[in-house]
Amino acid sequence: PLSVLLASFCIFSSFQTSMAWKMEVQNNRPFRPNSNSLPLALSSSSLASSERICVALTREAGNNEKLRVAIQSHSTLRETIGEIQFVELPCIEHADGPDSKDLPVTIASTPYDYICITSPEAATVFAHACEVVRNTFEPTAIVPLGRIAVVGKATEQVLKKHGLEVAFVPSKATAKVLADELPHLQSADNRRTTVLYPASLQAKMNLEEGLDQRSEFVVTRLNTYDTRPAEWTEDQINLARQCTIACFGSPSAVNGWTKNIDCIEGMQGSRIPAACIGETSADQCRQMKWDESKIFYPEKPGLDGWADAVVHALETSTILVRQ
Repeated sequence: PLSVLLASFCIFSSFQTSMAWKMEVQNNRPFRPNSNSLPLALSSSSLASSERICVALTREAGNNEKLRVAIQSHSTLRETIGEIQFVELPCIEHADGPDSKDLPVTIASTPYDYICITSPEAATVFAHACEVVRNTFEPTAIVPLGRIAVVGKATEQVLKKHGLEVAFVPSKATAKVLADELPHLQSADNRRTTVLYPASLQAKMNLEEGLDQRSEFVVTRLNTYDTRPAEWTEDQINLARQCTIACFGSPSAVNGWTKNIDCIEGMQGSRIPAACIGETSADQCRQMKWDESKIFYPEKPGLDGWADAVVHALETSTILVRQ
């Protein structure tokens, strides 16, 4: 009922007023934890509304919920989550790549020893191509699908949701480590292990170059989708002006953020603290002129480490002190 909602709002507002806080700036430092258990110094009490922290979630709209929940459920923030504002500022958008139409044909006609998938979007595109193949052939037809190797739990989860079994996950969620650890398959004729790599047009050459150096693999890359910077609306630009920390899940997101920020009057070249999912995104921040003290990322990429990086960015950027 409306009366109950109004009463709840009044109680919450009174609590906010009685718990005023001030923020003291501290020197930032890079974050590369080896453990998810961190000695963080954030207070567990509320900020004054005028000092509210604003965290930018930069994946596509609707794909940021897991990170938001991971941040909010962090033990250091359990009592302050009401004072942290989360805003979705998508920095990338996806489009078909030049080889998107070739993927179903390739899957159906050419057997590969491995299919390497290095992102959730690549997994989604691949799963859709597999559905096209199934719908094209008789249900009993055998599709020559090779062993699937993936980078990251999120990528694996997308494939499992579509009924696709994952055979190999590297010890660290990067294409470089996948290239280092992918097992070579022995064959009677001593041929090289074949790999199909459906990728983003923007993806770097880390996987191909790493496997090529081992000389036991031959890689076929298909650029099945493209990742482009999203263009912000006026409302999104106004939200960006308020952000304290930006969360980046890919190098493309870093590029999309800087492209938009550098077009905003008075914000050209400004770089707020960046909490990255892993070192690849952190490296892109360095390329885009971030100061090292404003870059935070875990040693091992993943959702939990990413949430830790966000919390540590908050901790090193602001100490909450009771007035």
